[in-house]
Amino acid sequence: MNMRNQWPVLPIVAGLASGLLTGCGSDNGDSGGTGSSVVMGMSDDVLATDPASGYDPGSWLLFNNVFQSLLSFPNGGTEPQPEAAESCAFTDTSTKVYKCTLKDGLKFSNGDKLTSEDVKFSFDRMLKINDDAGPAIMFPMLDKVETPDEKTVVFRLKVPDATFPSKIASGAGSIVDHTQYDENGLRKDGKAVGSGPYKLDSFGDDKAVFSVNDNYKGTAKVKNSGVTLKFFHGDQSALKKALKDNKIDIAYRGLSASDIADIQNADNNSQTEVVEGSSAEVQHLVFNMDDPVTGKLGVRKAIAYLIDRDALIKDVYQGTATPLYSIIPAGIAGHNTAFFDTYGASPSPAKAAAALKDEGITGKVKLTLWSTPSRYGPATDQELKAIAGQLNDSGLFDADVKSVAFDQYEKDIAKGKYGVYVKGWVPDYPDADNFTAPFFGKGNVLSNNYSNSTITGTLIPRTAAESDRAATDNDYGRLQDIVAEQLPVLPVWQAKQYAVTRENVYGLEYCLDASTVFRFWELSKG
Repeated sequence: MNMRNQWPVLPIVAGLASGLLTGCGSDNGDSGGTGSSVVMGMSDDVLATDPASGYDPGSWLLFNNVFQSLLSFPNGGTEPQPEAAESCAFTDTSTKVYKCTLKDGLKFSNGDKLTSEDVKFSFDRMLKINDDAGPAIMFPMLDKVETPDEKTVVFRLKVPDATFPSKIASGAGSIVDHTQYDENGLRKDGKAVGSGPYKLDSFGDDKAVFSVNDNYKGTAKVKNSGVTLKFFHGDQSALKKALKDNKIDIAYRGLSASDIADIQNADNNSQTEVVEGSSAEVQHLVFNMDDPVTGKLGVRKAIAYLIDRDALIKDVYQGTATPLYSIIPAGIAGHNTAFFDTYGASPSPAKAAAALKDEGITGKVKLTLWSTPSRYGPATDQELKAIAGQLNDSGLFDADVKSVAFDQYEKDIAKGKYGVYVKGWVPDYPDADNFTAPFFGKGNVLSNNYSNSTITGTLIPRTAAESDRAATDNDYGRLQDIVAEQLPVLPVWQAKQYAVTRENVYGLEYCLDASTVFRFWELSKG
């Protein structure tokens, strides 16, 4: 799957809170949902109800509430904790054998018993189907799954991967009932049978209805009697109107930056509240290293010296994102500020001119910035035009912007037609590995003809094999420094995450963090 870029968090719906939220919930899974039901609207679609297919933020929102994984991310945390499993651990020093023991008494929403057979079936099925729009691409390291008994699951990996626990804690690790799913094909009826806190009662074009799963046994403590999710299919104005007209309790994923700013600046008598949480969504400019213009390091350096992230955040995103100065975002272990340290925060036309002169370039650099209108947020075209303006104002560039539909955009990138283009990334799991291996590892998703033998041969394998994630900081620091020096990409912003609620809705602060898990069970309505 290419960069989780089907339906990304908009740059106004993803952000860095000043601290981690404390986890809550009880291990006995008090799932007797009390209180009112909650109605939430979002502009994204849910593209799949079958975990073997969905690999987009909307679908994972559904999976994280309807299905269990062996592990899950606690509120505000980036270390996976036991969920359907009683315990999980690597049993070898090479991080190639991972063993989990299931909790007692697990059941699916239909009453079927959940055993190790279902776990093995879920992973085997996902890999066998290998759907183009599915998460199987996350598991090239998985050799086989063994079930010594009905409570024990053993994953044998082809290569060491210390991030395997985080991968199976994500929506990709959803466990399905082996009697309810075809091992050879996707479920097409829009239904789902899982063992998570919620049941999917109905799923249609305009809404999905969830009720509390009384059979659930896990860490979530449900604080409502159900959730209705209404789809606005990219219509931001309709989403805002539904909130103002009291048709929904929460607006999530899709309000524009101006909408957020309007609500934040409203008088104190407003019936709505903006809730900000943390996020690790990022956006980069990507350079084609084989392009006759951007293939020159001096050109890339000049762009890095001229870009004014603060102005973009202020003028285009109205403060709803933060400047990003590395490929690993703030809040993720291993983050540094390599691009800030190398190119500074303020534009320097003099340094940009020197970089071009060192490259032997004396005239204006003619350049096209390629954009796609909505895939990475509705302000993407505006942002790219602002960047082109910054380059042109220096007198060193003659830059313009062209925007094409996403399908054509992806095809043209694959064919190497663009010199510089925009890419967004919503992480699969909150680990530095997910911001480096997909971009700079072998067969990376950027399609920009960049390869570095130190990164692919040493740093990525060594960080992947290190079970003590804190011990990877030096290697990730070196990796970020290499990328800043060679400039195959230029980080632009890290998103902030917002939801807007009616004044009597609570718990949103526990749903918006870098794990990208939106926890229905934390919502309550007074």
